[in-house]
Amino acid sequence: MAEDLIINTDIDKEAQYKSIIPQITALLEGESDQIANLANVAAALKEQFKWFWVGFYLVKGDELVLGPFQGPVACTRIKKGKGVCGASWQQNQILVVPDVDQFPGHIACASASRSEIVLPLYRGEEIIGVLDVDSEYISHFDDIDAKYLKEIIKMLNV
Repeated sequence: MAEDLIINTDIDKEAQYKSIIPQITALLEGESDQIANLANVAAALKEQFKWFWVGFYLVKGDELVLGPFQGPVACTRIKKGKGVCGASWQQNQILVVPDVDQFPGHIACASASRSEIVLPLYRGEEIIGVLDVDSEYISHFDDIDAKYLKEIIKMLNV
């Protein structure tokens, strides 16, 4: 399969998700390697939405360790319960943070990051990591992002 994506940013956010999800499905089809799939999903989302940072942290013992991502260099390790990623892991829930400066204990991996959404990544019922997306704009993420990113996460349930 050709790995070229059809990117359309001249449509609303929901339509962008509806356009990119079938393309992500095609990228994942027939590929069993988790790292390759996480890398392609991060790249596809970054290309479509032009977010500041998008990537995965994977559970290794009592920490989240940086996995495949697109964007500037990032924090390498995050303890459970620390920052938005660690809180999402600990609470087993999607966290939408309109202003990271207002989030208690926010870890500033990049000062340009202003808002964030983090979703747990599962293997069966077990959390094996998180999808972390950062924007340089305040209040960038909402229920539409949560809904469709959750669909994408389910596609990665390995």
